[in-house]
Amino acid sequence: MNELDVVGVRVEMPSNQPIVLLREVGGDRYLPIWIGPGEATAIAFAQQGMAPARPLTHDLFKDVLDAVGQQLTEVRITDLREGVFYAELVFASGVEVSARPSDAIALALRTGTPIYGSDGVLDDAGIAIPDEQEDEVEKFREFLDQISPEDFGTNSQ
Repeated sequence: MNELDVVGVRVEMPSNQPIVLLREVGGDRYLPIWIGPGEATAIAFAQQGMAPARPLTHDLFKDVLDAVGQQLTEVRITDLREGVFYAELVFASGVEVSARPSDAIALALRTGTPIYGSDGVLDDAGIAIPDEQEDEVEKFREFLDQISPEDFGTNSQ
């Protein structure tokens, strides 16, 4: 497993499909995962430290974990089959729960939990971006700094 950082979310054009971009810690691979607009909003809220007036599903899940004294210790992006990514939530008790990567990432950001990607997933879907292309990634980061969750066109009630 390789630790991943969340670079951010954006809308891919012309399909208007949101993606979350993860970066291998200590490596040069990036992992783009296409996600839904609701999850894009949830990830963007968490990255920007925004608290909605009413808790979103991922905020509620975090609150429930806190209330029952369960700690999420890691999120693993484990597999890619037929174009679909799979993830697991790993709890301190040893329990593992299957999850969509977008939900797992949104929860990890709220709980400060590390995210890991399997070697197989990074080998299959990771995109190596050498240091000389890093300025393109920097442009992407600048774009992320200017985007808000409302740009995803969802209503977060």
